[in-house]
Amino acid sequence: MLRPGKVNFKEKWKCLEETVQNILKLEPIPRDVWHARFNDIYVMCGAFPEPHDDKLYESTKLLLETHVSQLLTLIQTEGTENQLQHYCTYWQKYSKGTKLLDSLYQYFNNTNRAYSATQSLHRSESDEPKMMMIGELTLDVWNRIIIIPLKDSMPKLLLDEFDKSRYKLSITTPLDTIAVILKSFIEVQEFNKQCPLELYQSYFEQPFLKRSSEYFKLESTKLSEELTVSEYMTRVLVIMKEEGIRANTYLHESTYNKLQSMFREIVVVDHLSFLHGESEAMIREERLNDMHNIYLLLRNVKDGFGSLGDVFRELIKKQGMTVLESLKKNQIYVHFVEDILELHTKYKSIVANVFNNDFYFSEALDTAFSIIVNYKLEENQPSKAPEYLSKYCDKLLKKSCKGLSEAEIEHKLLQSITIFKYINDKDIFQNIYQVHLAKRLILQQSQSTVGEEGMINNLKQLCGYEFANKLHCMFTDIRISEGLNTQFQKEILKTTKDKLTLSFSANILQTGAWPMILSTKSFAIPEQLITCSKNFEDFYKEKFVGRKLTWLHHHSQGELKLNYLPKMYIVTLHIFQMSILLLFENNDTLKYSEINEILQLSDDHFQKQINSLVNCKLLSLDGDNVKLNMNFSNKRTKLCITSAVLKDTPQEIEQSTNSVEIDREAFLHATIIRIMKMRKTLRHNKLVIEIISQTKSFLPSNGFINRSIKILIDKGYLECSPNLPVEYNYVA
Repeated sequence: MLRPGKVNFKEKWKCLEETVQNILKLEPIPRDVWHARFNDIYVMCGAFPEPHDDKLYESTKLLLETHVSQLLTLIQTEGTENQLQHYCTYWQKYSKGTKLLDSLYQYFNNTNRAYSATQSLHRSESDEPKMMMIGELTLDVWNRIIIIPLKDSMPKLLLDEFDKSRYKLSITTPLDTIAVILKSFIEVQEFNKQCPLELYQSYFEQPFLKRSSEYFKLESTKLSEELTVSEYMTRVLVIMKEEGIRANTYLHESTYNKLQSMFREIVVVDHLSFLHGESEAMIREERLNDMHNIYLLLRNVKDGFGSLGDVFRELIKKQGMTVLESLKKNQIYVHFVEDILELHTKYKSIVANVFNNDFYFSEALDTAFSIIVNYKLEENQPSKAPEYLSKYCDKLLKKSCKGLSEAEIEHKLLQSITIFKYINDKDIFQNIYQVHLAKRLILQQSQSTVGEEGMINNLKQLCGYEFANKLHCMFTDIRISEGLNTQFQKEILKTTKDKLTLSFSANILQTGAWPMILSTKSFAIPEQLITCSKNFEDFYKEKFVGRKLTWLHHHSQGELKLNYLPKMYIVTLHIFQMSILLLFENNDTLKYSEINEILQLSDDHFQKQINSLVNCKLLSLDGDNVKLNMNFSNKRTKLCITSAVLKDTPQEIEQSTNSVEIDREAFLHATIIRIMKMRKTLRHNKLVIEIISQTKSFLPSNGFINRSIKILIDKGYLECSPNLPVEYNYVA
C-alpha cells in the first residue's frame, strides 16, 4: 500500500507530461506505463507534508492550453475553406483523448471533489478559485482557446453550408461533419448544468434561426406569387420535410421545434388568406391530394382550419340528401341502409387517409351522418331510419335470404351497426326489431341462432344489457318451449290410447318480454284443433299451477296436406287461412257468409284472409260462393302463403312508435326525479344537460323536457325556486 511521503514533483511531472501528450495524440500507452502514471498522480496528491495537487492542476492546465493553442494555429493557417473539416478532425481526436485523460486523473478528481464539498461549507473562509474536474477543464480549454477565437468565422461558415444545402448547391463540408461540430458546442458545456445550451444557442442557433427566417420569408413570398395554391402547398411541404430532416439529423432537438414553429408562422400563418382562398373549393371538388396537403399545413396552426370542417360537413350532407332523394322504392329499406353505408365508407376513408382521423373532421363526419340518417323523408312523420334498419336486419336474418354466405351476412350485419350508432330514436328501433325477431322465432324463419345472438350482442355492446335483455328473454322462451313440447308429446302417449291426429306444438311466451298485443279479433277455433289445444292447456296447468295461458291465434300458423289434387302439396298457412281451408274438407263449395259466420272473424279481417287464398288460386269466388279450386297446379310441392297476411303493416309500425312515446314519458319522469333527488336544487339549463346525458336510447326535445318538468311540478315532485324562476327544488 502506498503511504504519504516526500515527492519530487518535477521528476514525477516530467514522466506524466510525456504520457499526457501521448494520450492527447491518441498514441498507444503500455499498460505498465498507465499504472505507473496513475500511481504518480496518487502520490503527488497525497504528498507529505504538502500535497502537490495545485501544482498538478496548473501544470496540466498549461499543457492543455499549449496543445490546444497549437491546434488553433493549425486550423487558422490551413485556410477558411477547410476550417470546418479541420476543426472536426482535431475535435474528434481531442475529445477521445480527454476522456482517457479524465480516467487517468480519477484520483485527482475524487480528491478535488471532496475538497470542493468541504470548501462549500466554509465559502467565506476561502476566496481561492475552484479547481475543475480534469474532464471539465479539457472542455473549458477547448472552448476558450478555439471556439471563442473562431466566433467570427466558424458560425458564418456553418450557416453558408446550410444555405448551400437549401438551394441545392454543392456543399464544401459534409453535413455529418457539421453535426459533429454543432454537437461539440453542446459537449464543451456539458458540465454547465444551469445553461448547458448557452454556447450552442448564442454561437449558432440564434444566427441560424435568423438566417432561416429570412430564407422562409423570401421563398414563401416568391412561391405564392409564382404558383397556384395547389403548387404552393406541394412545394412548401417538400421544404418543410427537408428542413425537418436536416434539423432532426444535425441540430439539437430544441432547434427543430423552434424551426418548425417559425416555418409555420412564416410560410403558413402569414399566407393563410392565400391558402384559404382555394381551400373550400378543394373540399367541394374532393381534390384529395390538395385536401391532404392543406391539412398537413394547417393542423398545428391555431384555428387554422377555419370553416373547413363546416364545408366538409355540408359536402357530406349534400351527398347524403342526394342519396335519400334517389332511393329506389322497391325494397327501399335495403337501398337506404346500403347506399348510406357506401357513402359513409367513402367519407370515413377520406377522414382516415386524407385527414389522419383528425377529431375535427371525424366530428364533422359524425354530425353530417347523424343528420342524414335521422332525416325525415316525409314531412310531419318520424324518421324512417329505425324501421328501415330493422327491416334490413330482418331480411338478412331470415331463411329466405339467398345468395349470401354466412360470412357475408355477418359482415353486413356488423356494418349495419354503423347506421344504428347514428339513429336518435334507438328505442323505436328496439321495439320494431323486437317485433321482427318475434316473427322470425315464432314462424321459425331465423337463418341461424348464431347470427341472431351475434346481432343482439352487437346491440348490447353499444346500448348496455338492459337494451338487449328482452331480446335474450325471447330466445330463452323458445328454448324452454322446445323442452315443454317434447314433454307434452310423451305425456300424451302415456295418458291417451290414441296418438294425436295431427302434429302440434306451442310456444309459451312471457307477456313482458314479447311485443305481442292480445288480439281483439273474435275467432272460433276449428274443431280439428280443439282437442290438442285443450290437452296442452291441461298439461300446462298441471305443470305450472296458477299460471294463465292466453292463445295468440293471430300469431299462429300450420301446415296442410292437399290430397284432393292429382299431385300432393304441403302448404304452410296462417291459422285463419288454415281454418278456412279445413271447412272444405267435406265440401267443394261454401257460401261466403256461411264461412264468416263459422269463423266469427271481423268482416275486414275475414275478407283479407279469403282474398289471400283466392290470390294464390287455392280458392275461387263466384258471386257469394267460395269454391275449392280443383284445377290448382304449381311447380313446387311445398308452398308458403303466410307472407301475405304476416307482412309488416303501417299499423304495426305506428303501434310500436306509440308504445315508445308512453315509455319515453315514464323514463323521462323517472330520470328527472332521480337527478333532482340527488341534486336537491338545480337550474333549468343544467337539469336539461343532465337529462340528455342520461338519455341514451333517444334524444328528447326541449319541448318534451319542459312538458315533463311541468307535469312533475303539477304532481308535487318538484317546485320552482322562490328566488329564481329558472331553478327547481326537489320536494321530498
